[in-house]
Amino acid sequence: MFLSKALRTSIGASLIAAAGLLGLAPGLASAQASAPAADAASAAAPAPAPAPAPAAAPAAAVSEEAVDNPYGLKALWNQGDFVAKGTLIIMLIMSMGSWYIIFTKLFEQRAMLKSAESSADTFWKASSVKAGVNALQEGSAFRYIAEAGIKASEHHEGTMVEQIDKLTWVGMSVDRASGSIQSRLTDGLAFLATVGSTAPFVGLFGTVWGIYNALVKIGISGQASIDKVAGPVGEALIMTAIGLAVAVPAVMGYNWLIRRNKAVMDRVKAFSGDLHNVLIAGKR
Repeated sequence: MFLSKALRTSIGASLIAAAGLLGLAPGLASAQASAPAADAASAAAPAPAPAPAPAAAPAAAVSEEAVDNPYGLKALWNQGDFVAKGTLIIMLIMSMGSWYIIFTKLFEQRAMLKSAESSADTFWKASSVKAGVNALQEGSAFRYIAEAGIKASEHHEGTMVEQIDKLTWVGMSVDRASGSIQSRLTDGLAFLATVGSTAPFVGLFGTVWGIYNALVKIGISGQASIDKVAGPVGEALIMTAIGLAVAVPAVMGYNWLIRRNKAVMDRVKAFSGDLHNVLIAGKR
């Protein structure tokens, strides 16, 4: 009796537990099913769009300022001492003088060559030497030679030079006039030769002086970085470049003018020789 009662009690407790489990399972299953659904819904939902960034303000126009070359001629002049400035001034004077002589001599040679051509057309076709002289251009080299020859032939007799025969005296006068023309043609060429031979050394002196000052400044500052060395040394080397720029045109101009002078003097000597023969022959 007691055993059957205990058995019924245990069976009832088991049924109640089973019923509880069966009742909780659907809830648990529904909870687990609702969780993935919620996750899927949240994944499917579009993410909120990010807030638009504020529009960038228009960039201000940056004005480009011209930057002076810290290693150029302006810096060399501003930072140089009286020795460097004096060297630059000397080379400037040498350059200006060289170009002035080159151009003036070129124009003078062209005028003489043109006068030589005109003398061949007018002087030798005249009826007499005096008529030919009047046909020549006033102040030309060939007229100067012709006038000197006529003067020598007219004033030979009755003077101290009468002891010299007329042939020699007229020849000396014409040659002297030709030499005067040659001397005038060579005026200034010595300056070109001097500039061509000394300008590189003047520039080298400026370079040595500039490098010396640069080394002194570097030694005082105690900084030997490339930015400290490049500027002063570069400015010093500009002196050498300027010296070469002055010397090269002077040398080339000197050689060119010497060659042209030879061509001009050939015309002058030919004219002088012909004039001498005409004057000795007595055709005035």
